[in-house]
Amino acid sequence: MNRTARETRSGTDVERDSAGNGAPSVFRGYIDRFLERGVFELGLAEASLEAYGADLTRYAAFLEATGCREPAGVTRDHVLAHLIALRKEGLSARSAARHLSAIRRFHAFLRDEGLAAHDPAEGLDAPRLMRALPDVLGEAEMERILAQADPATRLGARDGAILELFYSCGLRISELAGLRGRDCSLEEGLARVRGKGGKTRVVPMGRRAMARLEAWLAVRGAGVVRSDAVFLSSRGGPLSRVRLWQIVKHYARKAGLSKNVKPHTFRHTFATHLLDHGADLRAVQELLGHADISTTQVYTHVSTDRLQRTHRKCHPRA
Repeated sequence: MNRTARETRSGTDVERDSAGNGAPSVFRGYIDRFLERGVFELGLAEASLEAYGADLTRYAAFLEATGCREPAGVTRDHVLAHLIALRKEGLSARSAARHLSAIRRFHAFLRDEGLAAHDPAEGLDAPRLMRALPDVLGEAEMERILAQADPATRLGARDGAILELFYSCGLRISELAGLRGRDCSLEEGLARVRGKGGKTRVVPMGRRAMARLEAWLAVRGAGVVRSDAVFLSSRGGPLSRVRLWQIVKHYARKAGLSKNVKPHTFRHTFATHLLDHGADLRAVQELLGHADISTTQVYTHVSTDRLQRTHRKCHPRA
């Protein structure tokens, strides 16, 4: 790498990372050439070059540690393993996304220069990749919450139906708040909900959810009614999203849970429990109203538990 390129990066030597360790010699030249191109062809800012140099040096050290010593040997699994390792070390999602940006540019350069036949980072989506795993409740924890609402009182009947529908249907808070009487069919056990972008989908209601909803509808008219919303406030209007949030929080505390339980926690738990009991990912996607199945795939981490149970049960040496 020539002197001009080094000076453009304020004297930062890409052969050393923040700890002062040299990058693996096999990749050192490739990193230099990539950064030189960044100076003369891509016009990358000085700060970007410094960050890319440090990030790629760290990445190269990781590859070397795994036994990968040539660009042609790098696979998508290597890239993902490195990013996961960064997160486990406490690196923020923003910084990890920057690492991915550097890696993607680097591999595109290697491919374009004929130094590698393929780009293992092609198509990796930073926002989705860095999305944190959702908080979910165990089945026993969910049962404790659902048992808290007193069906003998009007408000208890309402709140019990709210909790059951959140869990049984995996609804977003806006979807439950927007439910109207005409949207729920107890005869068919189905609810029609309006999701993001005004898209409508039909979701099944479980037996317990239908029983709770029927109990609420039986006493709904005993109070003030000023809306066709399924769930009403004490003044007869539709429940706001803020109030629905408060209801969920109230019963989680009443159940003695220390977790930060929110309405969306019920949605995460709905998807997780379905997958944990063998549901097809595509079916869960439809139930949640996700346009892209990659959004649903965030829940597949829970399938590990099921796979481990199956392995222990079925493998002769488990």
